[in-house]
Amino acid sequence: MSQNHADYSEKRDFIRMRVDADVSLIHAGQVIAAVCLDLSASGMQVQAPRTFQVGDELEVRIDSEHPALTGLNAKAQVVWIADQAEGQQKLGLRILAMR
Repeated sequence: MSQNHADYSEKRDFIRMRVDADVSLIHAGQVIAAVCLDLSASGMQVQAPRTFQVGDELEVRIDSEHPALTGLNAKAQVVWIADQAEGQQKLGLRILAMR
């Protein structure tokens, strides 16, 4: 099976939900405000205002707007990068663990 076929097959295994939610990325002690564009059971796509590298591990936090619900707190790894204008990046993150 080719890598492209495997990538496509994996994407079809999980439903992606468009969320457009504010997210905090924590990397090397820095907190970076970003936007989560979509989310699935295994990962997410994030628009970040600075550059990262494939393989970087991040803590990802999405706060809940509802007091009765907890937000998302996960350990994730950058698996792909798409450079954007003005030093921004779209990141494909794989969720490694939920906290």
